[in-house]
Parts: sequence; C-alpha cells; structure tokens
Amino acid sequence: MNHGIAIGKVSEASGVKVPTIRYYEQIGLLPAPPRTDGGRRTYDGKDTERLTFIRHSRELGFDIDEIKTLLELQDSPDQSCEQADGIAKAHLVEVRKKIASLTALQHELERMVEGCSHGRVETCRVIEILADHGKCRYHGET
Repeated sequence: MNHGIAIGKVSEASGVKVPTIRYYEQIGLLPAPPRTDGGRRTYDGKDTERLTFIRHSRELGFDIDEIKTLLELQDSPDQSCEQADGIAKAHLVEVRKKIASLTALQHELERMVEGCSHGRVETCRVIEILADHGKCRYHGET
C-alpha cells in the first residue's frame, strides 16, 4: 500500500493525537512507519485503520495489553475468536462491577443530599455522613 500520509492527516482521520500515535509506535501497538528522506514519518490507510481500532478499544475501556492481544488476533484472522471473546467477557465483568459501584455511590450521594435540611452546618447530613464512615452506606460496598 502506498505510504505517504503525514502524521497530522493520520491523526485527523483516526481521531488519535499525534503524541499518542508516537507513543503507540514506541510501545509496539503501531509498527514504526517508513520515513521520508527528510525523516518525516509516512503512513498508509492500514495504519489509519489500526489507529482507529486502538482508539475505539480505548474508548471502550480496554487496557493496552488487551488491545495488544486483540491486534495480534486481528493480524491472524484465520484463528478462533475464543481469546477475543474471553477478553471481551472479562472486560464486561469489570464494567458491570464499576457500574454497580457507581450506582451505589449515586444512591449514597442522593441519600446525603435528600437528608440535608438546608439549615445550618451543625445539622447538615452531608457533613455528618462525610465525617463518619459508619454512617455511609456506600463505604465498603465497592
């Protein structure tokens, strides 16, 4: 494929910032591109697709090691997708735990705000709960 796309154009097309593209090259998520005689990096459409894949994976919360494995799987499309499914399922479990934790946090904050009499600080439920972990239902539910 014809290399010749400047890093700024690849950044714009993929939605990945230039320093991040360089970082992904450094850690091996993106192969080092060829360079012009003047030393400028040049990319092709495959690089843009790979960066878009990485950006989307990051937006979904996959970590770098997971993305590295998923890219390796993508580079060998004839194999089973069992490992990709496993990565996604494990990630889903973690997301569900985070959602449960955030939901509990939301309920605790709602309880604090609803319990506030909007009077004086000495009777403020928000201050009272923050001062005493034992009165916080969220504490320990993560």
